[in-house]
Amino acid sequence: MALTAEETALLRELTDGDRERAASRFIRTYQRFVYGIALRHLDGNRDDAADVAQETFIRALQALPRFKGESSIQTWLYRITVNTCLSYRKRWKRFVPLDGCVESGEELPSTLPLPDRELEDREFIDFFHGILAKLPPKQRETFYLRYVEGLSYEEIADILGTSVSGLKANYYHAIRKIAALLGRPISNGAQR
Repeated sequence: MALTAEETALLRELTDGDRERAASRFIRTYQRFVYGIALRHLDGNRDDAADVAQETFIRALQALPRFKGESSIQTWLYRITVNTCLSYRKRWKRFVPLDGCVESGEELPSTLPLPDRELEDREFIDFFHGILAKLPPKQRETFYLRYVEGLSYEEIADILGTSVSGLKANYYHAIRKIAALLGRPISNGAQR
């Protein structure tokens, strides 16, 4: 997939313009996307996802001179983010003993009270990630990129390196499984 005019302008500004301002704009533009990928790949751990997102942007900005523009920036960032998640997991498996630690995903209680709205939002996000965690990885990734990120099938195919027809099947099966998990199964005659 070719770069958009906006991506081309941003890359030009990152290499030839005010690099600091362009880097801030680059991060603001893609931070939600990168953080979402990291959050899914790190089992919903928000702190680890934030660390990985920061490391991803550092790696991306360092690798920028080698980016040839043969894919979209999102595709390129997706690959860097997943690789950063894999590296992060390897580091922690090697350096952190698992016995005696707080179980994965369990957070220490906060001494600060949370407003009701923030608590409700967090409960929904945790519930949503719990549902997504029950999907097979390809279906989970396809669903998230399509439904949450709003990417086209063509963009997702480019990111995941698969066919559009395969993605549509993954998305359809993900929707069916999510509906079943929510107690609202979709009949076999439902339209795709």
